Amino acid sequence: MKYSTIAVALACITSIEAFVPFQQTQQSVSALAGSIRSEVALVDERTGKPTGTSFLPDDAIERGSQGNAIEKFKFAKDGTSAWKDVYEYAAKIRAGELNWEDVEKGDMDNRLKFVGLLHRAKRTPGQFMMRLKVPNGIVNSDQMRFYADSVEKYGPNEGVVDITTRQNIQLRGVKLEDAPDIIDGLHARNQTTFQSALDSVRNMVGNPLAGIDDNEMVDTRELCNALNDLVSLDPVTGTRGNPMWGNLPRKFNIAVSGNRDDYAHTHINDIGLQPCPHAETGEMGFNVVLGGYMSIKRVAESIDSNMWIPADRNSVVTLCEAIIRIFRDESERKDRQKARLMWLVEKYGVAEFKNAVMREVESYKRGVTIQNSQPAPTGDYERRDLSGIHKQPDGKYRVGVLVPAGRLHPADCRTIADVADKYCDGEIRLTVEQNIILPNVDVSQLDALKKEPAFKSGSRFKLTPGNIEANLVSCTGAQFCGLALIETKSNAEQLVDALEEKWSVDKPLRIHWTGCPNSCGQVQVADIGIMGAPAKKLDPETGKNKAVPGCNIFVGGRIGEDAHLAIEPDYKNIPLDLDDLLPIVENILVEKFGAVPKKKRKRDVLKKLVGMA
Repeated sequence: MKYSTIAVALACITSIEAFVPFQQTQQSVSALAGSIRSEVALVDERTGKPTGTSFLPDDAIERGSQGNAIEKFKFAKDGTSAWKDVYEYAAKIRAGELNWEDVEKGDMDNRLKFVGLLHRAKRTPGQFMMRLKVPNGIVNSDQMRFYADSVEKYGPNEGVVDITTRQNIQLRGVKLEDAPDIIDGLHARNQTTFQSALDSVRNMVGNPLAGIDDNEMVDTRELCNALNDLVSLDPVTGTRGNPMWGNLPRKFNIAVSGNRDDYAHTHINDIGLQPCPHAETGEMGFNVVLGGYMSIKRVAESIDSNMWIPADRNSVVTLCEAIIRIFRDESERKDRQKARLMWLVEKYGVAEFKNAVMREVESYKRGVTIQNSQPAPTGDYERRDLSGIHKQPDGKYRVGVLVPAGRLHPADCRTIADVADKYCDGEIRLTVEQNIILPNVDVSQLDALKKEPAFKSGSRFKLTPGNIEANLVSCTGAQFCGLALIETKSNAEQLVDALEEKWSVDKPLRIHWTGCPNSCGQVQVADIGIMGAPAKKLDPETGKNKAVPGCNIFVGGRIGEDAHLAIEPDYKNIPLDLDDLLPIVENILVEKFGAVPKKKRKRDVLKKLVGMA
């Protein structure tokens, strides 16, 4: 659907009056005919949609045009152009008029990220990881089968599906000529890939127990969906891809927590909404924390903004919109390492940033009021584990399913879909631990579910995993990611299998793996975090040290109400070979987490001796 002339004019007026920084004068704002603005595209002529750049004030355009390399290519050709380009490129490839090698490099490696396509040039040239948006991590069996159908053609090694640390789905191996069919199939299923990567607002993380939680303070499902629509649904056409947020300075993460467990990990998000009742009225709302993020240069825990809002849709959407607008127009566009919200908050100062947000919210005239932070709930509270089988408030049960390292093959997707159809009306929930929850299982069906072939001994999926393996998290690793220094998923599974066989701990342990310092695997929040790093090991043939895959080990990260980031590694440059790594991790388990050797049954020992186990 094309924008009408009136709609384009309305979008431009909105961008002028409602989305410019307060410190700019009206005179500077009205100077739309400036030389810089006249050189950038304000409308995509093919669709009639305004570009992401068209919503920026002149100051942001000027800074961006002189900014880093990614800013320059966004201003040379708007990222929102990918919403149309992906269809045109695919059609030409299918018609034999174009090869993927002929696609402009700026599009192939960068702009196509605005439709969720990330080219894996180093590992699988010509193939992409396709990232979705799955607000609150809730999918259904039909969607799960569609994921399987979409990647199966790419083979067992490349055609896989990953659950991410943002309750999200990533499809592996996708080719450009196939992308439009996948995008259209997702849109038909009320999902999208648009604005899921590069300088976009990423997937909305919520409470995986929303609506079935006996400790629930806020149901996060509606709020996550509303925020997802805010950033990725065009309000004019009703189609996916919202140009208003099509040119952010950097990625932006939002987490909405629904209970004191903080399953959403608000402390490592740009905006974290932590449920908290108002001290005087008792009205349920959110304390707002800001600026949490992880990167190669800096890891920052979110800070208290001294803001509280009611936990209603209007207040949540309005607050987040205001903060994203300020971030979009005022944040750094030269040094990408400083183009995250924390840097902007620090530039303002927390108190003055709060004032800027309050002024912005007031300008929208939606009746939203921001108050000071409220006293957080007190009293002892132990964070609950999501694995295993647990009773819901309505008498039904939620069933946590271990998905090792978050990796699913097409057959796995279909198996989970079949089980979900049979026992929980097709609903499947994803966790930031890269596992699955099957909600709303009748007590009368629990025994049958436990006996499903999907969960039999030897299956990848487990209903009652051990405390060491249950919360294993791993980034993609060197199998697909060109930034990773090591392969993570296979090594992660190998390590926890060895630990689980030998050691017992009295509470769930969190072991995270990440392939590089960007920390997509979030090692700083883990009990034990393993990050890819260089290492050396003695070569017995030469008698000299040689470079080998290695890691740094972080210890003592925490999540939940008492969240804490382990910023510096406790061990550095450890060879990744299991013979080298395992003893060190075992020592950490014993000294820091009270691990004790497992008692083995005599028959298991005998079986192992004769090669039967």
